[in-house]
Amino acid sequence: MMNGVHFLVAAVLLALASSFAFASDPASLQDFCVAIDKYDSESAVFVNGKFCKDPKLATANDFFFSGLQNPRNTDNQLGSNVTLLNVDMIPGLNTLDVSLARIDFAPYGLNPPHTHPRGTEILLVLEGTLYVGFVTSNPDNRLFTKVLNAGDVFVFPVGLIHFQFNVGHTNAVSISALSSQNPGLIVIANNVFGSNPPISADVLSKAFQLDKNVVTYLQEKF
Repeated sequence: MMNGVHFLVAAVLLALASSFAFASDPASLQDFCVAIDKYDSESAVFVNGKFCKDPKLATANDFFFSGLQNPRNTDNQLGSNVTLLNVDMIPGLNTLDVSLARIDFAPYGLNPPHTHPRGTEILLVLEGTLYVGFVTSNPDNRLFTKVLNAGDVFVFPVGLIHFQFNVGHTNAVSISALSSQNPGLIVIANNVFGSNPPISADVLSKAFQLDKNVVTYLQEKF
């Protein structure tokens, strides 16, 4: 039976564990916190993610973006173009834990395997047909895939590698919402083979079980 000392120790440990388990960024203490690029003591009064404009100086334009309906240029090696509306594009998103992206695909265009370290993504197909999927973490590495048509929705859990591929003969367009004002982006191939400075070819050769010449070739491409 637990005596008073043991109970007290257990309670302290549980309290400590809870404080770690629920640790997160503090919630906003005001209606909004419009971000500004540079701290200006005359116009910035709060700090919450980014320096914030004095609410009295905020305008509707701080919460506005125009032109997302316009097709983007997909004339590149991947045949895709991502227009991300995060806090850098819409300052009023600061502290609101949400951002938006338009993804344009040429026929057989690809948004390559990537992750968002700080946000879950929910994608809606507006036009075309996309083959999408994500891979779970080790040790299962389970692949979830689906072919989506206009009106279909798919969710990519935070931090997991995922992709979208236009399997149709026509252009495709999708809209994604992400659960962060700045979800981050890690494109697997770019980060691994295009790092600055480069990761040692010995490391990548062993990690991917590739000949060093192949690794060097891939690093030159990225």
